[in-house]
Amino acid sequence: MKTILVVDDRAEIREIVKVTLSIEDFTILEAKNGDEAVRLARLHKPDLIIMDLMMPGTIDGLKATKIIKADNRLNACKIIILTARNQKEDEEAIAQVGADDYFIKPFSPLELMNKVDQILSE
Repeated sequence: MKTILVVDDRAEIREIVKVTLSIEDFTILEAKNGDEAVRLARLHKPDLIIMDLMMPGTIDGLKATKIIKADNRLNACKIIILTARNQKEDEEAIAQVGADDYFIKPFSPLELMNKVDQILSE
């Protein structure tokens, strides 16, 4: 069974993603900020992280992704950045930190599920 960590500061977004992913047989973990995401990633070594870009606290989604991808024990973990912003600078920053893909909010649950299946099958 694959493990997916859902990281977003908004509980309702985490819930939507969790319900969407419950269609398949995944273990779902949740984090509300970048600090918690890094800690849970180190503890559980998820197969995929769906990471919000903008979160309050000391570590946003870009920093958390960079930390996770720099960790030799975690760099095989796939990361999809979930963002409400669709700007060229964000796309470049997402690529620079090593994220595997990104997805724009608001999103279609079916499209998200297709993206998750695609990323996990690579």
